[in-house]
Order: sequence, then C-alpha cells, then structure tokens
Amino acid sequence: MKNEKLIHALGNCINHCNYCADACLDEENVKMMVNCIRTDRVCAEVCSTLNQLLAMNFKEVKGLVAYCEKICTMCADECGKHDAQHCKDCAEACRNCAQECKAYMA
Repeated sequence: MKNEKLIHALGNCINHCNYCADACLDEENVKMMVNCIRTDRVCAEVCSTLNQLLAMNFKEVKGLVAYCEKICTMCADECGKHDAQHCKDCAEACRNCAQECKAYMA
C-alpha cells in the first residue's frame, strides 16, 4: 500500500511533536520555547489531518501532502535550534516525515 510508509511517518511525527510541545513546557526558559511549542502543535495537527485522510483512502491529498512536507521541515528547523533531547528527537521525526511526503508525491 502506497500510503503505509507515509502513514507510519505521520504517526511517529504526531507523537514526537505532541511529546516535544509538552516537554518544552517543563523547560526552564519556557519563553524561549514558545515558537517550538507552537510549531510542534501546528505540525501535529497538519500531520493528523493528512493521516486521517490517507486512512480513509481519500485520493485528493497532493496539496495537503505538499503543505505537510513544508510544515514538517519548518518544525524540524525550529526544533533543531534547541539542545533538549526531545527537540532533537522531534526534529528527526519531522525530517523523516517530510522525506516520506516527498516520496509520496514522487
């Protein structure tokens, strides 16, 4: 199934983004993490929507896949700015998801 690798990457990205956003709230300087938290939340939301549409076997998703790739890349870049392990893990999950979005559209 063409969707399977992307669905797996989306689920992984959603989990990492939600965990990262929550863990950022526990960081000492939360003000420094505001962009990270916001980007995590948006990324998880976009990935979740795409995940649900793919699970329904809906075919008209190219625009959303392209947007998802853009948001995952933005989130990876934002999380990549921070030293916390949850941010590094999230950045990796987002980069992987962005790659799977590209592969899906190829």
